[in-house]
Amino acid sequence: MKEKKDKSIYISSAIFIVLMGVISMMSDMTHEGAKSIYGPFLSLAGATPHEISLISGLGEFIGCSLILVTGAIANKTKKYWTMTIIGYMINLLAIPMLAITWKNGWVFACTLILIERIGKAIRKPAKNTLVSFSSKNLGEGKSFAFVEFLDQIGAFVGPLILTLVLSLKNTTDLFNSYRMCFLVLGIPAILTLIILLFAKMKYPNPENLEEEKNKNENDSKFKISKSFIFYLIAIGLCAAGFIDFPLITYHVGNLNIIKVEYLPILYSVAMLIDAFAALLFGVLFDKFGIKVLVLSTLLSFSFPLFIFNYSSKPMIYIGVVMWGCGMGAQESILKAAVAKLVPKETRSLGFALFEGIFGLCWFIGSYVLGWLYEFDLIALIITSMSFAGISIIFYVLSSLCGDNNKVKD
Repeated sequence: MKEKKDKSIYISSAIFIVLMGVISMMSDMTHEGAKSIYGPFLSLAGATPHEISLISGLGEFIGCSLILVTGAIANKTKKYWTMTIIGYMINLLAIPMLAITWKNGWVFACTLILIERIGKAIRKPAKNTLVSFSSKNLGEGKSFAFVEFLDQIGAFVGPLILTLVLSLKNTTDLFNSYRMCFLVLGIPAILTLIILLFAKMKYPNPENLEEEKNKNENDSKFKISKSFIFYLIAIGLCAAGFIDFPLITYHVGNLNIIKVEYLPILYSVAMLIDAFAALLFGVLFDKFGIKVLVLSTLLSFSFPLFIFNYSSKPMIYIGVVMWGCGMGAQESILKAAVAKLVPKETRSLGFALFEGIFGLCWFIGSYVLGWLYEFDLIALIITSMSFAGISIIFYVLSSLCGDNNKVKD
């Protein structure tokens, strides 16, 4: 009887993970498609490189500040579905509204981009917690990696759709072509919300998918282990040094070695690399734990050298592949580690703290890196690579502390 129950829970967990993956795929088709043209679109709307980088970072900063609040609310109320649905509505519907941006209307466009980030902050801790409930039955690494895989398939397809739109439109009027792109992205946005509501109806209480094992009354109190502290320092350093793609597309566009209508394809390739890297790192994470983050960081930390130090297509392509590997690790096993390190009862707070620190460091890093881009590319490269290199030390310390705790247990 217990075997039948276990099999039923396993199947339900798998179906739930697939549904959440499809939701992520359609969602990323929308906002990652939009993100692939944010840089050149904001430039045409009147924004400077510094302002583009600042808005990118500011969106993460506002998001991470709000995440600490929304994570606490989700943890206290347990209204995971409500917060996920509201967040997705705000997050996705802001993007097609960019279609009404006017010439020199970069402030309006940036406001909508910030609103989109706010929506993401509302839904992210709750959504990650929903995924974590079923991940315990399937493996944290594989579960988050699978969701990330589908997520990045959407991120791959989204920019390709925009490339098709741009090729059909008159590219001599790029500004209006970009506005049409945002309008088209309203289609996957609506489909995301429909699938999300279906998932909520089918699994109204996904927390029941995770069985209680050796429950401790202190689990309801949020505690931070040494392993988690070192882990948070590592991801903060990683975020601070990781250059966001709008600045990369701005740089590559200015080099005039890749046509502007093909820049979304460049982002699509990065997302495809991201997807397969996430799957690989997810499987490795379930076997080797946090140590895998050392490997992913080593594979990606030199991407700024290839993208910003050379003006040739092959070097840029190599850098984009490295960037995709790093992003794949960030979007999958970074979350899987939180699910492994933080108890079920306080996991929303754990995700909020993770996202908050990551976003804050991303904001600070984006501001500094955007400023360095305007004044000294070599300093930009050294700064980005240094942060990534130092983060490896703290990933190792986090892994060692985690191993020591296992020995004590």
